[in-house]
Amino acid sequence: MTLLLLRHTPDPDRLVALAARRCYSSRAAEDIEEHLSPEEIAKLLDFLRQRNHLSPFEHADFTFSADGISRALSHQLVRHRIASYSQESQRYVNYMKAKQLSYIVPPTIRQNPEALKIFSEAADKTLDAYRAMVDAGVSPEDARYIFPNAIETKFVFTLNARSLFNFFEQRCCLKAQWEIRQLAFDMLKEVRKVAPMIFKNAGAPCQYANMPYCRENDISCVQYKSMQKRIKDNEQTDSRGTEKKP
Repeated sequence: MTLLLLRHTPDPDRLVALAARRCYSSRAAEDIEEHLSPEEIAKLLDFLRQRNHLSPFEHADFTFSADGISRALSHQLVRHRIASYSQESQRYVNYMKAKQLSYIVPPTIRQNPEALKIFSEAADKTLDAYRAMVDAGVSPEDARYIFPNAIETKFVFTLNARSLFNFFEQRCCLKAQWEIRQLAFDMLKEVRKVAPMIFKNAGAPCQYANMPYCRENDISCVQYKSMQKRIKDNEQTDSRGTEKKP
């Protein structure tokens, strides 16, 4: 898998802070921005997340390129609907001259010699079947129906910061499938380079320092008990950091 952050809104931390200040000030935008120090931006972005005031984050966009991912992953990815997607088309890519097709092999199969042999033989047969159908007069757009979910695909996709919060909460979770979880962590690593304040606390919500919770409510998760302990500890501490009286 190769993940690139192709483009992003310039200075996204400052832009989101400026948009948020707009809601609470009658001053001109230039005057608002002039008074936004790094400390003010950090404080304001933390406040927005804590109060769940997320609309200002929609002004910051991030465009990614992902190569070497499976069609199975792409079907999960497009379920995040507040986004824009451009995908390699199997209708227009010519597979007739390809020596072989690229497939994404799950680790559980790659580490099992018997399973890997079964997988490889079945994958090779799909290309042979595709070519045979095209030679028999079937259009490539219909012959492609033979390809499995494992076939490699490529994507360019764009999400705003608010949508990315939701994406990271779901896909950085231990319950997410291995491939999209890897993609999510790669994406989070990239956006933190250009918007460190926005994405400081992004990720699986069980890892949140101040407000941990579990989207899955799965008591079998290895993180569940430690998360519940942190929730209990937070409840015993007031906003000033002092112990609450029982």
